[in-house]
Amino acid sequence: MFSFSGRVRYSECDETGRLSLVSMMDYLQDCSTFQSLGLGMGIDGLASRGLAWVLATWSIEVDRLPAFGEEVTASTWCYEMTRAHALRSFGLSDVEGAPLVRADSQWFVYDFTAGRATRVPEDQRAYLSDEPRLEVAPLPRRIRPARPAERAPERPVTRRDLDTNRHVNNAQYVGLALDALEALGHEAPVGALQVQYRSMARLDDVVVPLVSPCERGWDVDLTDGFGTTYAVVRLQEREG
Repeated sequence: MFSFSGRVRYSECDETGRLSLVSMMDYLQDCSTFQSLGLGMGIDGLASRGLAWVLATWSIEVDRLPAFGEEVTASTWCYEMTRAHALRSFGLSDVEGAPLVRADSQWFVYDFTAGRATRVPEDQRAYLSDEPRLEVAPLPRRIRPARPAERAPERPVTRRDLDTNRHVNNAQYVGLALDALEALGHEAPVGALQVQYRSMARLDDVVVPLVSPCERGWDVDLTDGFGTTYAVVRLQEREG
């Protein structure tokens, strides 16, 4: 397991004074990249081979979003790795160790030269931990938004949306989904979040969000407007 601690900054809060959903996801992502740095792999660990870890699916449950100034600890561990993928748990806890956020995720190694997923290199087994999977809702096989859907205002991809792989950062897709719900006058639930990434959106691509209701919340299909989905974001209230 790898962990790092921090304190919720004002710049990470939403209008309620609590950690925003996008900033919460940044904590989780930062945790995995800090682990890579600690293992001597860093963000350039696979880049010299034209490879990168890419996220396929999130399943995140939120017990509570911490307030401005709270001390938090983010943790992550890879509990399964095969030749095809890796499965990684994440947690965010408060200063007393009480869970705030629990997450599960699936990752692939992407070959940018071939333009497809490829076999996980053997040296990546350095990430593998003996820790068991964190208890969280199963990763969804495939999110299928209902049709017809409401079309939200489109938005071009700008440089501030990109990460070092030169495609839209994983957390920014959730920001796009939240903007789409707000534009249509829908309130975004924050109890459970699932994201499936299907195609990489790059600079100057135009994202067309299609919004439809699902059980206890909303699905936002982030498309190119011509039949390709970049990502599907499902935001729900927690069951019970």
